[in-house]
Amino acid sequence: MNNANAKTAMRFILLMGAVSLFADMTYEGARSISGAYLAVLGASGAIVGLTAGAGELLGYGLRLFSGLISDKTQRYWTITLVGYAVNLLAVPLLALTGHWAPAAGLMIAERIGKAIRTPARDVMLSYAAGSVGRGWGFAVHEAMDQIGAMTGPMIVMAALALSGAYRYAFAVLAIPAALAMAVLIAARFIVPHPQKLETAASTDRHTAFGRVFWLYLAAIGLTAAGFADYPLMAFHIKAHALLTDAWIPLLYAMAMGIDALAALLFGRLYDKKGLTALIIAFGVSSLCAVFAFSLRPWAIIIGVALWGVGMGAQESIVRSFVADTVPAARRGTGFGVFNAWFGVAWFVGSALLGVLYDWSVPALIAVSVGCQWASVAMLIAIQNRTKR
Repeated sequence: MNNANAKTAMRFILLMGAVSLFADMTYEGARSISGAYLAVLGASGAIVGLTAGAGELLGYGLRLFSGLISDKTQRYWTITLVGYAVNLLAVPLLALTGHWAPAAGLMIAERIGKAIRTPARDVMLSYAAGSVGRGWGFAVHEAMDQIGAMTGPMIVMAALALSGAYRYAFAVLAIPAALAMAVLIAARFIVPHPQKLETAASTDRHTAFGRVFWLYLAAIGLTAAGFADYPLMAFHIKAHALLTDAWIPLLYAMAMGIDALAALLFGRLYDKKGLTALIIAFGVSSLCAVFAFSLRPWAIIIGVALWGVGMGAQESIVRSFVADTVPAARRGTGFGVFNAWFGVAWFVGSALLGVLYDWSVPALIAVSVGCQWASVAMLIAIQNRTKR
């Protein structure tokens, strides 16, 4: 790949990283207060849980269909633009709601928008990342993404402190939403054909998913199922009064920072060592539950840090291996299948770990660690298979 192509590829990655930075400011900022806002509008706990669950299920499950459509139509930019428009415009519109029902609908619509645009966007990123190193390309994008995830809740916190009104906070998020759309449109004109950045894409005639892809899917499903989510950790902290309330968002922000650094570190390592990077990352983060569900504050801080490491790997090099494994002609479908399966596994695992928490914390830890160690074992087997 020539140097000019590599420069264009990195320019595209940075542009899309900036889009994700502003987009994450928007919807992560909104999600940090969505539950509280629904409560203010009169929703019950069941409605809040149903809204969150339905949003995540649709947000992942619909990626299968959007991935299929992106491959059939090859209109990656159109699908990405439509998805981001739905994803981002839903947030400031929350400022106009006065009842929990339309607010819940907009929150679900935001997740649907993300489902629409993610596979098509990831396909375009995979083409660009192929010119600079897939691990590094996805890692740079993820690092910028997490800067936005850290900043968004802080913007919301400041807006609430100044106004005391949730609607004002949602309205303020129209600014990063507009910036995200502006950068996205600029990227569309600056790099109109990202698929041209990867010459292999034009010569690849294979369309079948190989055995390695399905084994990899099973391994990542085990990781997703066993990976305890932050809300459960926050619940544990609050239920046992292990830290003051101010520590809960602070620890989350810390985890997002570690996520960004881990993505860069393991992204670079992936380009040099392949699946070894993922094996190391998941091996380290597998101990998250051991520390995070302790009754010692110092252990909880370590556990949340390990959770950040796992998130960094999941959002960067996990996608890199999908791009390296799936035929170019069906990469949108591949990302769609992967994301849908990941979402289902995460949903089932989160529900199971929540039930186990009420029954036995040691059982929760055992299931969490066991699933992730099984995943690491499968990844080692896949690595040995691909070396033959």
